[in-house]
Amino acid sequence: MSAAASWVDVLRDACRHATQATVARRIGYSPTVVNQVLSGTYNGDLISVQAAVEGGLMASMVDCPVIGEIPRQRCIEHQRRPFTPTNPTNIQLYHACPLCEHSIRKEKQR
Repeated sequence: MSAAASWVDVLRDACRHATQATVARRIGYSPTVVNQVLSGTYNGDLISVQAAVEGGLMASMVDCPVIGEIPRQRCIEHQRRPFTPTNPTNIQLYHACPLCEHSIRKEKQR
């Protein structure tokens, strides 16, 4: 895979080496989403899928203002979680994520 490979190319290549279900679990999506992205028929949030592929398959890291350096996929997982005031970190993440430069909501607005 070349350094300039797109995230879809990386997803496609991963599915050549493992099942779509295995790859889907690795990026936190369903096999149906993976299949539709690869076939060009996915009508959902491609920005979030791209971020999941970059984090789960391309080792993309982000600097979380609460936790520090984490994989992009973990960042997305925190953003998707509902508010759970079970510990101070969850509360900090709930308040920080929408304002963070890595927010998938902000990326959608660009």
